[in-house]
Amino acid sequence: MLPLFPVYLVDLIGSASMIVISFLCVMLVRTKKREDPTNAIWTYLLWLSLALFAFAISRSVGHIIKHILIVTGKKSIWLQLRPFSGAMNTIMFVLVASITLFFQRVQNIYFQIVKDKQKIQRFSEKLMWLNRHLEDLVSARTAELQASETKYRRIFEGSNDMLFVADNSGTFFDVNKSGLDLLGYQDKAEIIKKINLKDIFANGEDFQYIFNELHEKGIIRDHETAVISKDGSTKTVLFSCTIQPGQEDDPETLQGVIKDITHRKEIEKHMLRADKLASLGKLSAGLAHEINNPLGMILGYTQLLLRYEKPETQRYSDLKIIEKHVRNCKAIVEDLLNFARSTETKKIESNINELLRDVLKVMEHQFEMNGIEIIADLNEELPNMTIDPEKIKQVFMNILMNAKDAIQGRGKITIKSDLNSRDNTVVITFSDTGCGIRSENLPHIFDPFFTTKPTGKGTGLGLSVSYGIIQDHGGNIEVESKVDEGTTFIVTLPVKDNRLKGE
Repeated sequence: MLPLFPVYLVDLIGSASMIVISFLCVMLVRTKKREDPTNAIWTYLLWLSLALFAFAISRSVGHIIKHILIVTGKKSIWLQLRPFSGAMNTIMFVLVASITLFFQRVQNIYFQIVKDKQKIQRFSEKLMWLNRHLEDLVSARTAELQASETKYRRIFEGSNDMLFVADNSGTFFDVNKSGLDLLGYQDKAEIIKKINLKDIFANGEDFQYIFNELHEKGIIRDHETAVISKDGSTKTVLFSCTIQPGQEDDPETLQGVIKDITHRKEIEKHMLRADKLASLGKLSAGLAHEINNPLGMILGYTQLLLRYEKPETQRYSDLKIIEKHVRNCKAIVEDLLNFARSTETKKIESNINELLRDVLKVMEHQFEMNGIEIIADLNEELPNMTIDPEKIKQVFMNILMNAKDAIQGRGKITIKSDLNSRDNTVVITFSDTGCGIRSENLPHIFDPFFTTKPTGKGTGLGLSVSYGIIQDHGGNIEVESKVDEGTTFIVTLPVKDNRLKGE
């Protein structure tokens, strides 16, 4: 038989080497695991190394004990221990095999962990980038918001119409410069959170209607109404508004536009009046011609009959009455013809003050007889203008005659002339202390044939003719009046159109 000692020696050395090598593997993998604790591969290899180390100890120790017992003659003891050694080796084999089979699951888990780690790393890098650039982003966004605010604030403040923002009850939150001008205020602080929409409406019922419509439909467009400014003057406007829903805790607001159309309405009124005057002029011309001829025949036959009657007879008195009333009718017809006749305007160099003085000289005696005091406050710096002096004097005379008739008993008429350098116009005002004109009559005083005087005292054509003359000169005539306090006529003539060339 071959000697067994070399075999035993190799087995002993191999077993010891297996223990040492597996231990070194455990230590190496353990070091790598500490360096990268999240790496599942190192975890798997550590478990595998530990299993191999346990297997090496189980097998190698069993072999060493086996050879020692055999050499010392105690083989019977080994025979008793051998089943336990084999069982331990089997358990170690099963453990190593289980760990090996578990590798696929560990690998999948590791790859998933790697992916998640990469995602986390990307998010972390992005978060770090955002943190680094957050201040820049906030600054850029703030600049954008400021630019947007500046843009819309410029539009808001630059609008020619009144723009406003109010709360749900109508209290102003904001209003632009045009709104301040429309309402007659100098500073927003006078309006914001102090004045309500209902405070500026001239008609409370109109405001209530608008408010109800707005909350029922959410919007109202171009509703014509009137607003009152700080000084009490009334202006015609178009009111538009919408309800802006609130966001989160912010309440809803009213956002609207108020467009001043007072000037446009005045122009429309003047155009309507001009059309009315033109139509009535044509009608008056036709009527005057139709009536004038029969009146002429009646007057002629009346005068012929008077030649054959003695003054002391009743028949003569009756004929004189007929003659008187026919002459009155002819005077009215003549006024109609003058109203309808479009005579050529002859403009020459004239001075408004001189024309006023000429009219006052003619009417001076009538004023004295009626106990009326005339106060003339004339600006001697007025420029000469190219106007029709006779027609302008006719306007002045018509206004003064109306003022005289309006004063019952003693009274006063104040005449002023001045230059409005801002509008480049000459303004002449006639103020009396007469009975005044009722508010319901004011819109009609320039209408042909409109008069409040008793029958026989006027035809109602004087102011209509005056209005047409001033319009022909590119000017305007307005009236202000309060019952029992007096009336003021304001005549405005533009210097630009009527000023003498070369001045």
